Amino acid sequence: MLHEDRLLPSDPSQRAIARRLYAEIRNLPIVSPHGHTDPAWFAENKRFPNPAALFVIPDHYVFRMFYSQGIRMEDLGVPRADGGAVETDPRKIWRLFADNWYLLRGTPSRMWLDHAFSEVFGLDQPFGPKTADAFYDHIDACLAKPGFLPRALFERFNIEALATTEAAIDPLVHHRALKQSGWTGRVVTTFRPDAVVDPEFEGFAANLDALGQASGEDTGSWAGYLRALAERRAFFKTMGATATDHGHLNATTADLPQDEAAKLYARARKGGLSAAEADLFRGQMLTEMARMSLDDGLVMQIHPGAFRNHNQPVFERFGRDKGCDIPIRTEYVAALKPLLNRFGNEPGLTIIVFTLDETTFSRELAPLAGHYPALRLGPPWWFLDSPEGMRRARETAIETAGFYNTVGFNDDTRAFCSIPARHDVARRIDCGFLARQVAEHRLGEDEAREVAVDLTYTLVKKAYRL
Repeated sequence: MLHEDRLLPSDPSQRAIARRLYAEIRNLPIVSPHGHTDPAWFAENKRFPNPAALFVIPDHYVFRMFYSQGIRMEDLGVPRADGGAVETDPRKIWRLFADNWYLLRGTPSRMWLDHAFSEVFGLDQPFGPKTADAFYDHIDACLAKPGFLPRALFERFNIEALATTEAAIDPLVHHRALKQSGWTGRVVTTFRPDAVVDPEFEGFAANLDALGQASGEDTGSWAGYLRALAERRAFFKTMGATATDHGHLNATTADLPQDEAAKLYARARKGGLSAAEADLFRGQMLTEMARMSLDDGLVMQIHPGAFRNHNQPVFERFGRDKGCDIPIRTEYVAALKPLLNRFGNEPGLTIIVFTLDETTFSRELAPLAGHYPALRLGPPWWFLDSPEGMRRARETAIETAGFYNTVGFNDDTRAFCSIPARHDVARRIDCGFLARQVAEHRLGEDEAREVAVDLTYTLVKKAYRL
């Protein structure tokens, strides 16, 4: 099913170079520093229930495409927020998936799924309606074997380290269980404080109360609130965290005097902020998070530019992260200036900035990352984590930011079996990009080989302190 030269350049001379580069890195360990896999998989190490639960129900890349063609999420088994009825027959879900497989043509999801079917489960026939039951039976039989338990797959995928993402008030029971299990696989958490730093997040006031209970601090005051966040960050570090993650609507930052910030917080806690004031508060909290990162060493990730839960009826029916986050235009130069003026020159701080707005790679982010010591440019993210998106990112950013102000690749996935596929795609695209530089005599092949290793392995370990 999988051609050995997939995604490598079509030009014969460049392809030959890319093959040699890829041979050097294809078997390097996977370092996955940012993602959304379920830590319970590794803590409990139970078999995945069935093929539909593994490949369809949790993967918004898949069901968002089907939904766009009028297929109901309930029919794909996606759980409803109110616990209402959805399809529970996994084989029926799987057949619906197979009947509409053609909808994924040309998408990265198709590549990732083909890779998983072939490389993980050893299937060598095309998937579709005619082979749906055979695929289901084969995968289901595999899932019953010890070699397909989560920890066994983790080791088989050659994952050196994997980060999950949890809310600031999460008790991290699964990470605690992992630490006590004796298993040597490295699965760490990431501190995600959106629910307690965004006044427009649903249940914000109740979330602040929960933050106070979890931290033992009084979040009724600005000072107590900041102490509570610092305490939770420290707790996350005990569970292996090396990074924080911030999914704000835009890249706004602010550096208010502390008395003004305290007044703003008091109004936010009461639910009295305008949209502009809420944006200002989020911006202030990004700067506060950077200050805390200087103190505790956690790497800071900023993921702006997604209009979250754009489809209100879907959000109300199914909740967050159901495939309806849509990219928006995002400005970075003025937005990041308050934070960077305060902390951008600190060599001990690492801020990794992502974008869903490709126009900013060359115009804004690459020049910023090519100057400020604290700033690094994150890899192509959702909607851009595709062959063409990766190529464009390299072409538009590297000339200004260089390779070494980037942080390698992260997969940002909820779909466990797609991890090796996504990393393989990134490695092949990078080898193709480097092969062109060698063929055009811009890099020596020995240099390209070093860069390929760095993009695959070295930079991500250094940036995320893994």
